[in-house]
Amino acid sequence: MVIQQKIKKSNLQDLIKQAEQSIQQSHNLSALESVRIAFLGKNGYINQQIVLMRNLNSIQKAEIGNIINNVKKTIKKLLYIRKNILESILIQERLLKEKIDISLPGRKKTKGRLHPLTLTNIKIKNFFEKLNFTIVEGPEIEDDYHNFSALNIPVHHPSRTEQDTFWLDDTRLLRTQTSGIQIRVMKSQKPPIRIITYGRVYRKDYDKTHTPMFHQIEGLMIDNYSKFTDLKGILYDFLNYFFTKNIKIRFRPSYFPFTEPSAEIDITREKDHWLEILGCGMVHPSILQNMNIDSEKFSGFAFGMGVERLTMLNYNVTDLRTFFKNDIRFLQQFK
Repeated sequence: MVIQQKIKKSNLQDLIKQAEQSIQQSHNLSALESVRIAFLGKNGYINQQIVLMRNLNSIQKAEIGNIINNVKKTIKKLLYIRKNILESILIQERLLKEKIDISLPGRKKTKGRLHPLTLTNIKIKNFFEKLNFTIVEGPEIEDDYHNFSALNIPVHHPSRTEQDTFWLDDTRLLRTQTSGIQIRVMKSQKPPIRIITYGRVYRKDYDKTHTPMFHQIEGLMIDNYSKFTDLKGILYDFLNYFFTKNIKIRFRPSYFPFTEPSAEIDITREKDHWLEILGCGMVHPSILQNMNIDSEKFSGFAFGMGVERLTMLNYNVTDLRTFFKNDIRFLQQFK
């Protein structure tokens, strides 16, 4: 038994030498972890020696156990030292790779820009809010009554067909105009009424001057003394305010089912041809009566314009589709 004890002591001392050699040959943390498992793991060399202690008496177990604990402490210390060295090497390598070259030029922080449609929207709202018009919004999924019937648009009108309108079912559609909001306001509010409606509208068009979705602003004013001259005066002031340049304005007769009389407004600048900019007119008496508004006592006018059309003219944009491409180079032109 004495020979066996000496052999075990010798084996344990050899483990330290083997561990130290393996640890020094570990050139990365993964290899070092493999060495740790080989010597200190559940099935490692140290535990193999502990298993051999079962045939020893208590005195021998105590002596060999003490040696095994010292060997474990020594190996753990060697592993700890080597791990610190390898981690320091990794940190130095990262510092070299990730160091900042202070001679390089800095990165410019670009400022964001409001979209040109947003700029136009703000400008329009600012003008009409100063005239005490209230901004009102409504549902984009509209019903047949508010989008067509209540506006004197007959069943056979071509705008009702699937070729022009996005129908969701037999009675619901993506609104083709924001005029339905005006109907809702007239049903729920007694005159005087002075509102601006704004929102997305949808029609089946797509080319340089049309997109399936675009933005529309409409105005409605109803009181005891609304006249066509009031309509002309407000729109004349608005267009001169919006374009901030000398423009010529032309009112010409037109037709809309929901206004009577109706007109369209064209504008022109020097050497330019006339461009239609918006539609307007006096609210049709039948619409007032259908909304329980006394057409003998009250009168009103309405107007509507496409936000994209105004923006294109104001910024000399030739293709409406560029507004929806989100090209940063395009957007950075606008302040």
